[in-house]
Amino acid sequence: MILRKIKLVNFRNYKNFNISFQKNINIIIGDNAQGKTNILESIYTLALTKSYRTTNDSNLIRLNQEKFIIIGETKDEKVFKKLSLELYKGNKVAKINDNTINKISDYIGNLYVILSSPDDLQMIKGSPSERRNFLNIEISQLSSNYIKKYNEFNKILKMRNDYLKLLYTNSLCDYNYLDILTDNLIDREVEIYIERNNFINKINKYITDIYKNITGIKDLKIVYETNVEFNNFEFAEIKNVLKEKYRKNQQREIAMGMTLYGPHRDDFTFTIEGNDIKIYGSQGQQKLAFIALKFSEIPIFKEKTGTKPIILLDDIFSELDKTKKNKLIQYIDNDYQVIITSNDTKDISKKILKDANIFKIQDGKIIEKGGDNNGRKER
Repeated sequence: MILRKIKLVNFRNYKNFNISFQKNINIIIGDNAQGKTNILESIYTLALTKSYRTTNDSNLIRLNQEKFIIIGETKDEKVFKKLSLELYKGNKVAKINDNTINKISDYIGNLYVILSSPDDLQMIKGSPSERRNFLNIEISQLSSNYIKKYNEFNKILKMRNDYLKLLYTNSLCDYNYLDILTDNLIDREVEIYIERNNFINKINKYITDIYKNITGIKDLKIVYETNVEFNNFEFAEIKNVLKEKYRKNQQREIAMGMTLYGPHRDDFTFTIEGNDIKIYGSQGQQKLAFIALKFSEIPIFKEKTGTKPIILLDDIFSELDKTKKNKLIQYIDNDYQVIITSNDTKDISKKILKDANIFKIQDGKIIEKGGDNNGRKER
């Protein structure tokens, strides 16, 4: 899959901006606060209908404007698509080839992206909700069924929590209705658990070798942590365990007014030889662990979708030493479209620069473009 071009209207600091990408390596350079990262953010937002930098969509609209528009043209094999996303007065409109898509689950999956940014470190240090959100976003790109079941799960979870509160204050309420909500919740939870476990198992097929090659440290793994203990992640096992867990804890949940067990309480940790790197790892080890995770996704996306994801790398080279940079570079295959941001080209190897398409951004405009290898510039 290739993103051929993208157009931004009133997105962040861009009033009316167009940029075209080549099929392999593209590098966007410029000083801080010039808009480099905003370009990557727009691509990510076009793919997933949400930003990775803010939960408030209105922050994406240029100052004193009412809406933003992102338009992208993609090519997958010989199939061309026009994708667009518009936000106006809090309402998002997603289109494919100018046709409005009513369900987000039907839109996501038309542009596959894998992003690595300095914010990755917060994913390890931050709260479990941030790591759950990561799982939801990545799996949603790979499975429209997951998006559907997860959205249904959230709706039923809210209904169940509301009814638990009602049961606490009104003993005459019908417990049969709680059983119906619980059974419906479990049906969705089973599929969420299975999808998440499968995704993490696939990551673990690749992440150990990638991390070892970059750092020399062995045995990095991701451990899936649920607050319900299962013997395995088979459908019947998960369903039976959840039924029993809710049955035994019904009065406790009524007293608390909330659902205490389920995938909304999931977490995962990075471990080296069984030790949690959040506690025992250095900041450098933690950062590289998440980069290794992102690079582990590349073959998974290709295997699952039959197409190659677009790799977005936001300033990930600047804090790495030369050896680790070179180790990472081997995973930036020329067979993939890669879009990189950096303050300059000093932190990027000559191997990457050799065939790269380079843009210099200043004040939200392209002021130089061309190939860095031969000094050619187009103004």
